[in-house]
Amino acid sequence: MTQRAPILVFDLDGTLADTARDLIATLNVLLAREGLPTVAPSAARSLVGAGARALIERGFAIDGAPPPPERVDPLVRDFLAHYEAHIADESILFPGALAALDRFADAGFRLAVCTNKPEPLARLLLEKLEAADRFAAICGRGTFPMHKPDPRTLELTIEAAGGDPRRAVMVGDSKTDIDTAKNAGAPVVAVDFGYTDIPVAKLSPDRVISHFDELWAAAEAILPPSAFART
Repeated sequence: MTQRAPILVFDLDGTLADTARDLIATLNVLLAREGLPTVAPSAARSLVGAGARALIERGFAIDGAPPPPERVDPLVRDFLAHYEAHIADESILFPGALAALDRFADAGFRLAVCTNKPEPLARLLLEKLEAADRFAAICGRGTFPMHKPDPRTLELTIEAAGGDPRRAVMVGDSKTDIDTAKNAGAPVVAVDFGYTDIPVAKLSPDRVISHFDELWAAAEAILPPSAFART
């Protein structure tokens, strides 16, 4: 029986891709329409990371005007429609991301994305950024009945990508990602340049990196040696 390949599973927003400007720009379209003050892209750390619904609720609440429950669904639909049309106006991959992906792929790793962004939007973004073909699986909200931090989301992503769950690492930028990995019993590398108002080092990931150039050494430190030996 052939052994499954080791695998890296990445969060998307704030981990692989710097998407804050497009997400906040879309939020600002809704805020301006409602006569509310817009927010700066720097607000992304405290607003982005839990999906469109949370982004809208948090964004509206800044000025003390959270939308009533019956208005949230229509606002989410409007947000997603506008965002889809502007998904990569200013979004880019973080420095070193593509080189890191290619290095791990060349070493025999499977690569996957596990995000709470709706799957169609995750795929569209990665296609626009010319990175979609690097991944054996791109899984987002709607791919499975559950979403992060439910550990089954990570487990099913690893399965969909054909990776070895015993030689898997989650790479993320937030408490949600770290909790997902811990709930699944998988090691986790946290990037410190993403979207979280809690410093990731305080969330006790296995390793913290500040640039994708550091990911190889971080993975070597937490995976068994067999992950780096082609079979």
